[in-house]
Amino acid sequence: MLEIGAVLEGKVTGLTAFGAFVSLPDGKSGMVHISEVSNGFVKDIKDFLKEGQEVKVKVVGISEDGKISLSIRKAEAPAKKDNPRPPRKADKPPRANVWQGQPKQSKEAMSFEDMMARFKQVSDEKMTDLKRNSDSKHGGGYSRRGSGRN
Repeated sequence: MLEIGAVLEGKVTGLTAFGAFVSLPDGKSGMVHISEVSNGFVKDIKDFLKEGQEVKVKVVGISEDGKISLSIRKAEAPAKKDNPRPPRKADKPPRANVWQGQPKQSKEAMSFEDMMARFKQVSDEKMTDLKRNSDSKHGGGYSRRGSGRN
């Protein structure tokens, strides 16, 4: 008996713009919608399937009136990953805040006033550094006079 989740061998009996009809071993036939042919985008089903081609399909649905929905892409074994999943943020050790030279503090541990005071302090330090670097690189800072061009 045919059931959802079964993986079967079938033969492509017809191609349409929206899918392919496949004959199944028990004399029944089903349809593979174009979106179930491949994991990638399928513009033209004829680029992937030919009439008479043997295909492995998975039964993904059986309607009340007996229509059988099939999937080629779900019948394929999932590709084995060579690399394990990238580490999630929770798996990574906390990074030091490079610019401030201090480890990041949890925002829950700081009150709003503490965070504002820290922000102001860091902002003032950055502005002082910017002014100092600007003065030394540009010979005393910005001049409102013209550039000397006529």
